[in-house]
Amino acid sequence: MIMKEPFLEPILRYLRLKRVISHIPKNSVVLDVGCGSSATFLKSISPHIKQGFGVDFKVKDFHLGNIQTKQLMFENHLPFKDESFDVVTMLAVLEHIEHEKDILKEIYRVLVPQGKLILTVPSVWSQSILEFLAYRLKIVSEAEIRDHKRYYKRENLRKVLVDLAGFQGFEHQYFQVWMNNFCIVTKRG
Repeated sequence: MIMKEPFLEPILRYLRLKRVISHIPKNSVVLDVGCGSSATFLKSISPHIKQGFGVDFKVKDFHLGNIQTKQLMFENHLPFKDESFDVVTMLAVLEHIEHEKDILKEIYRVLVPQGKLILTVPSVWSQSILEFLAYRLKIVSEAEIRDHKRYYKRENLRKVLVDLAGFQGFEHQYFQVWMNNFCIVTKRG
C-alpha cells in the first residue's frame, strides 16, 4: 500500500528547491545526502548538473540518466572517494542525524577544495509550529517531526559547520518567515 504524502510536504520541498537551485553551478557533480525515497530534488536538477548521486536509507538503488542513488544507513562513512563532489546538498536532513559532526566531516572529505555544502535546517522558532502542523492538523509528516534531534539558530549552525567541521565562508539567511535556515559553506582551498 502506498502511503499518501501529507498535504504540505510537496509544497515545502518545492520551496527548498527554488531556494537552492540557483546556488548550484551548471555542470556540477552533486551529492544529495538524505535524498528521500525517490530522489526528487536530484531528478528536478538533472538537466542543470553533470552528474548527481543521492544517498538515503529510504531510497532503492537506481541509475537513471545522470542520476544514481544508493541505499545507505549512515554510520560514520560515505562510500565515495576524497574530493569527489563539487556540491553537497542536505535539505531538511541534518536535524535528523544523531551525530552531526561525523556526517559533516565526511561531507568535507568528499568535497573538492572550494566545494560547497548547501543545507537547510529548521530554525528554533519553527519547532512548536511544525509540531502543531504535524500532530494536530496532520499536514506535515508526524514521523519526520518526531525524528528531529535538534533545531538551529544561526549561531549554533555556524559553530557546528565552521568550528567543528572546518568549513569556511559561512553564508546564512533565514527563510520562510524565520522558520528555516538556509546556509552555504565551502571547503578550504
